[in-house]
Amino acid sequence: MTSKQNGKQRVCFMLQVKPDRLEEYRLRHAAVWPDMIEALQRTGWQNYSLFLTPRGELIGYLETDNFQLAQRKMRDEPVNARWQSEMKDFFVETAGKDPDQLMSPIDEVFHID
Repeated sequence: MTSKQNGKQRVCFMLQVKPDRLEEYRLRHAAVWPDMIEALQRTGWQNYSLFLTPRGELIGYLETDNFQLAQRKMRDEPVNARWQSEMKDFFVETAGKDPDQLMSPIDEVFHID
């Protein structure tokens, strides 16, 4: 479930990064490929942030016009396939799926501007 404000969906999701890969995960995201950032922007991922706890809980937040459409468009981006392939071993319990296939929005229960 996502919430919508001013025509934009606010989306929050959570994944679990393996404890022994936290530092490398941080390093990878300190140097995200420019073509990956361009693809995210082109496909509607706006105000996108990732937060990582010391225990490896990864919390993502983004705003978009249509989350399902933004996800579908990213799946068609060749750079996304390369990125997901490199990143999937960082996560716990992927069942062979890429991390972007594991994103399940969290229900928003409160918001204030």
